[in-house]
Amino acid sequence: MIDRNETASEALRDWLETTLNGTDAAFEVQQQIAPRVGAHLRDDRAEVIFWTPELLEQRVPSGDVFLECLQPDSTPDLTRARQNIRFTRTWIAMDRVHDYSCVSIDGMDAGTRDRIGTFYRLAWRDAAGDWHHILDPMAWSLPFGAFAPAEFYDVEGMLAARTDGDYWTQRREDEVTKFGPPVNIQQIHVPTATAGGTLASLTALYERLAEKVAAGAELEPAEELFAGYDAVQLLPVEPTTVYEAGPAFWEEEDHGSDSLTVDLTRPDTTNWGYDVVIAGMGTVNPVLLESGRPDELLDFACALHNFPRPKKLVLDVVFGHSDNQGTNVLNSNWFAGPNMYGQNMNYRHPTVRALMLEMQRRKVNFGADGVRVDGAQDFKWWDPEVEAMRHDDEYLQSMSDIVQQVAGTSYRPWFVFEDGRPWPQEDWELSSTYRAVIEGQRDPDVFQWGPLTFAHNTPFLYGFWLSKWWRIREILNHGSNWISGCANHDTLRRGTQVDTKLNVNTRLGHTRMEILDKAYDNPAIQLVTYAAFPGVPMDFVNASARASWGFIRNQDDKYGVKVVAEEAISLKWQVDEYSYSLPQSFPRLKAMGFEDRESLVRFMEFLPALVEVTDYDLNVIAKLLSEVDPALDGPRPLSVSALKDIARAWMDDMHEYCNVARHHAGLSATQTHFNHQLREFRRDRPWLRDNLGERDRFDYRRPVDGTVLFTSLRHAPDGEQVFMVAHMEGGETGEFDPLRLPIQGLEGFGWEVALRTAQIGSDFVGGPLSLHDSMGLVYTRRPS
Repeated sequence: MIDRNETASEALRDWLETTLNGTDAAFEVQQQIAPRVGAHLRDDRAEVIFWTPELLEQRVPSGDVFLECLQPDSTPDLTRARQNIRFTRTWIAMDRVHDYSCVSIDGMDAGTRDRIGTFYRLAWRDAAGDWHHILDPMAWSLPFGAFAPAEFYDVEGMLAARTDGDYWTQRREDEVTKFGPPVNIQQIHVPTATAGGTLASLTALYERLAEKVAAGAELEPAEELFAGYDAVQLLPVEPTTVYEAGPAFWEEEDHGSDSLTVDLTRPDTTNWGYDVVIAGMGTVNPVLLESGRPDELLDFACALHNFPRPKKLVLDVVFGHSDNQGTNVLNSNWFAGPNMYGQNMNYRHPTVRALMLEMQRRKVNFGADGVRVDGAQDFKWWDPEVEAMRHDDEYLQSMSDIVQQVAGTSYRPWFVFEDGRPWPQEDWELSSTYRAVIEGQRDPDVFQWGPLTFAHNTPFLYGFWLSKWWRIREILNHGSNWISGCANHDTLRRGTQVDTKLNVNTRLGHTRMEILDKAYDNPAIQLVTYAAFPGVPMDFVNASARASWGFIRNQDDKYGVKVVAEEAISLKWQVDEYSYSLPQSFPRLKAMGFEDRESLVRFMEFLPALVEVTDYDLNVIAKLLSEVDPALDGPRPLSVSALKDIARAWMDDMHEYCNVARHHAGLSATQTHFNHQLREFRRDRPWLRDNLGERDRFDYRRPVDGTVLFTSLRHAPDGEQVFMVAHMEGGETGEFDPLRLPIQGLEGFGWEVALRTAQIGSDFVGGPLSLHDSMGLVYTRRPS
């Protein structure tokens, strides 16, 4: 029986009153309260605290505020696509303490891996007798997303059952441990990384890989994709936006005071992870959960930590903004006005500031070793004294100062910030130093994305590498605290949007698909990144697998057609006639009448032009497309609704097309093995992370003569030398001996070939050779 515990409720109310009435500064007070906000299992009771300033603002009497507890009459199956469940409802009166509402309750079931807990939300009644709801943004479990009631969950029990205790014991120190950077990183989008598209399926992949590595078994190319990395960085795993026009995942029919029936839909949105609503940031997006239980993120962390050579987990968090849908689930105090993404967060508000830091703490306590902060340049506030926006670097410092508690170990994770300030200022690419956070934080191990990682890279265009030479020099001199590499979720996406009429490097391949694939999984670029550049290299698995990628989001109703119009050019880069013709490719668009690639391409050539000339008037666009002669393929009649259906089908079909598992058959064993060897080479030489020293050399061969040939000579503290030569773009070099180039320190004997790109062949051990585009070598020499 669910009932209010009067004694515990009074104690909770007294604690809140004492804390709020104390003499500490406002932010310090809110920091004391934040860890207890939400629903927590305390001594077999549920302790519930909501931040409810809107109730004060609307002068809602305390007698009209309740916790609505929803107990399922039958156990929901979180693996089912759809089901109808009846819930018994219990209203529990809550206490009001300033702008908080709280209560302690007996009888609520706490969810576990094997049991569904009681669902809950705050309910309040207005003067007309109408009921309104407030959802819990601090929830531990959201099986039906951030816009549905939360599930009461035994999170402490979940965390106590973790299986990587030895990993944390070995990292424990007397004082708070500060984690440093990994050697390299693999970036992964969970829904497109495996055929299953869930955290559970990704965990299974790493567990199988661990067994083979431990046994010394030979790895298949699809397995080598994931091998040799020191850390895995997941694209955001927080709850995202939902379908703007429905259906909702929680649709209820109210039967009166004691029950309601809910039509439950398993969350199935398609999103690349960055369209967050801030609510629910402390838990896991249910779309990524095969079982619907947040335990899957914990399981994944344990699989990485229990690997034969343990891997680190880096979480990508998005606190810089909220999508506009966030205003439907958070009160207005959370927001500081609109921005280009949706809403600015009200970081200066002491409660918002404290709660957002608490959300971060809860998420990282799943067992993350590091945190990547998305869009750090977007953490800004309006300073009325100077009438200008200021960067909230103090908040960024607070993020990296949080002490985590995992398996008895107190630690501060490694932090990396994506910060390209003064972006989006028009001259950002010229004026950004990519060092604002590094130089402003106290922690010497704070990292930023480097210029070749942050910028919209186009390494498939002639002239790219020499045009970036000034940035490359900055990487060599300042890159020890930068993330390096040319392929990530942003750069690959931007590459697919480039005009195909530009000066494309046709030496990379015979087709646009080959050119794009090789540009972002290029042996020469990998050589430079892993054998020459300082910093921490990062690879995006979709690029390494030569799989497709794009702006994946199917929730848009208002702007979905516009987004697809902007993405349509990727057809020219990532989809050829054969790929489109495969039965598993683009089934929704084919069912709508786009039976072959040409019919879709023709439609997508008209759509972007009409979006621009009509100022995105969907009615006019539909009319004009219907009048094209000869008629376009696709649905008939072509209405606004049909346009939106096409946009939704595009996103869902592209999401499936981008899945890495669909590209396994096209993997090159020689290329995956070469990349794996490079990662092992870097791991054996951690000193390569440091900036170039006085004796180190990095340059390009002069005169260029139509070929950009990079050379690098680096010196280890123990005397080892690493020499690299990489053909970045252009024609054939002509025959030459790399070891006879006029580079100071290269003279003498003792050099051995350590790595060679596949085209060179394993029989080459030295001497003259001719290099073509994307070829290269690494030599090493030990002191005599």
